[in-house]
Amino acid sequence: MSTKHCLLLLLLHLLAIIVLTVSAFPLEREKSLAIIREINRRGPYLALITVFPTEEYAFFSSDPFINDSKFPYVDLSGRRFRVGMVEDKKVIYVRCGVGMVNAASATQQMVDIFNIKGVIHFGISGNTNSSLCIGDVTIPKEFANTGLWDWLKSNETIPENDVAVLNIENYNVPNGGYNSLGRIGYRAEQFYSEGGEPNSAQLMLWFHVTNNWLQLATTLQGMKLERCVNSSLCLDTDPKVVIGLRGSTANTFVDNASYRNFLFLNFGVSSADMESSAVLMTSLSNGYPAIIFRGLSDLAGGQNGHNTVRLFGSLAASNVAKVVLQFIKLLPNEDHFQF
Repeated sequence: MSTKHCLLLLLLHLLAIIVLTVSAFPLEREKSLAIIREINRRGPYLALITVFPTEEYAFFSSDPFINDSKFPYVDLSGRRFRVGMVEDKKVIYVRCGVGMVNAASATQQMVDIFNIKGVIHFGISGNTNSSLCIGDVTIPKEFANTGLWDWLKSNETIPENDVAVLNIENYNVPNGGYNSLGRIGYRAEQFYSEGGEPNSAQLMLWFHVTNNWLQLATTLQGMKLERCVNSSLCLDTDPKVVIGLRGSTANTFVDNASYRNFLFLNFGVSSADMESSAVLMTSLSNGYPAIIFRGLSDLAGGQNGHNTVRLFGSLAASNVAKVVLQFIKLLPNEDHFQF
């Protein structure tokens, strides 16, 4: 074989390696999309979204989920979307990951890629309302993103569109005096939606869950929930289902009594989490109904001593999963599904 032929073969070999390397991911993606097309033909589905493993374990440990026999799951962008049935309803489940970016990203994937008809989001959260208790499950009527801030100097004017003000020097110890951390003005969201004008955002603070679903959820009041993590760790009172309050979301794990009180007094919220408003806002922006369930795992800093999320997180997750399963059971059959 001539030197020219050897060089040509070598070049072709190198080109083949490059093509295979470059095309490996698109080919895998195309395989997933082919599966999704087949999955969607069997829809539509309810979208179920949790946040982290404790919640996922609580949901699946009661064996409510029957995997699709042919396509039990599909992997996209590092997330596993599980396909199956819960209480005779077709569902697609995903664990989104902690924080608002993860929550919005996974929800947008769900509504863009799969043939769904509504979103049910559930997990645990901090309790910012002293009339509620650890272990309770709250089904709020609306959520706000309390993580959009204008952080200003102490003498700066708060923008007129801001909805609440946190003057940090009010919390000086001892009281009085100048605090260089200044003040925080809370903004409303810019909401883009299918029903709005393109490139024209509506300023919104409160995002409402779908009213028909919330009304259906009122029948869950009085459900018996678990009180004990194990034989030696129990709550002092029986947990309850509470419907129609307000919730807050921000990329902040709240474990501070003063800030907890600020959220309750200024926004009237009873729970604080890191995903719910992102899931809700994304669902509504795309025109899909949504409802949120949160199990209260801790007092968001209102407790004496250490945060209780590690003690009661699993119990809160189990209780909220129990309520969600009952809600899915109450939903009408596929042919009569109403929002």
